[in-house]
Amino acid sequence: MADRLRFLTLLALTVLLVTSSGCVSRRLTIRTDPPGALVEVDGERLGLTPVSMDFTYYGEREITLSAPGYETEVIRQPIPTPWYQVPPFDFVSDNFLPVRLTNRHDFTYRLRPRDPSHDDHDNLRNAANNFRSQAQVGP
Repeated sequence: MADRLRFLTLLALTVLLVTSSGCVSRRLTIRTDPPGALVEVDGERLGLTPVSMDFTYYGEREITLSAPGYETEVIRQPIPTPWYQVPPFDFVSDNFLPVRLTNRHDFTYRLRPRDPSHDDHDNLRNAANNFRSQAQVGP
């Protein structure tokens, strides 16, 4: 009788572990001051701030922020790995936890107003590049 009870308990725990699919949700939110800047993460356009995205892998992301009247910012933003996502713990947290874990990363960036004198330099540089490309192509 005790062996049968032990077997049924072990069977119930096994079924519980197999059917309970643990899951880790990873979410990145980007905000700017002022809001409404266009955001690209690793070359993929996400939209205007505030904007959020789900991700799978931790590490460094290249975030590009641009808005009219403000300097375009390119930021190399590291996203730290929490302890429960480090091997071998990640196998357990991704597959066997009976609860859903949510890992959120919120980043806020202050945009710098564009210096009007840079606009003249940019226009001059663009005109020079156009002349150079026309000279290389020829008539």
